[in-house]
Amino acid sequence: MRLRSLGLYGIGLTLAVSITACGGGQETSSTSAEPSSPAGASGGQRVDTATAGSLKGMVALEGAAPRNEPIRMNADPICVKEATGPQAQETFVVGSDGKTLGNVFVYVKDGLGDYVFDTPTEVAKIDQRQCRYHPHVFGMRVGQPLEISNSDPTLHNIHATPKNNQEFNTGQPIKDMKTTHTFTSAEVMVPFKCDVHGWMNAYVGVMEHPYYAVTGEDGAFELRDVPPGTYTIEAWHERLGPMTQSVTLAAKEAKEVTFTFKAPAAATN
Repeated sequence: MRLRSLGLYGIGLTLAVSITACGGGQETSSTSAEPSSPAGASGGQRVDTATAGSLKGMVALEGAAPRNEPIRMNADPICVKEATGPQAQETFVVGSDGKTLGNVFVYVKDGLGDYVFDTPTEVAKIDQRQCRYHPHVFGMRVGQPLEISNSDPTLHNIHATPKNNQEFNTGQPIKDMKTTHTFTSAEVMVPFKCDVHGWMNAYVGVMEHPYYAVTGEDGAFELRDVPPGTYTIEAWHERLGPMTQSVTLAAKEAKEVTFTFKAPAAATN
């Protein structure tokens, strides 16, 4: 076991050393962030919160959700020890009645025009704990620092494979090791994976604005302080893909929006 640990440590030291982060602050937030924070943007139009409205909604699932794939951690005895109870992927997180869908990233895709927003100074976080990424789906802002932590006494690496941002692959061979990364471009979604533990995966939506949220198992979301206008709202799910709809919001209006995804046909057979 001692030889194996030294081997893993050596592998970790050969992996990339720097990382930059994608923010959000909470593990999973079904409510959008505040529209401005104390840091940076200049020029453009600012949101007048006195006339802003809100978008509340629900993400529903039509049909029976497929069974999540079981996770077998036998390849790393430390993971077996750290993770308590049976483990499964988080692809389909549903409510108690099976009719609402969690882990859906909902955001304003288009319509904000020349509005500008300050970059948050608070740190977004993702943790490698019990040989899983926490959170599984989250949002952050362009330029916001992301803190990436390893809470396990085993080697992890976080390998981001974006299309618009720079790819990075950073090893963390030591428990409680932390690194940070910052994304420079908006992108929905950026996949994370661990090359050491193939079952580990996560997704982050990197936004130029604060109007995004991630649904819990109740399917609920809320985008606050949205200025009046006509918007394209997108709901993204890792297996079921994106779904969009157009919404027009008047001054001080609170509007409700529902997205309904259909479960894969094989799940209903």
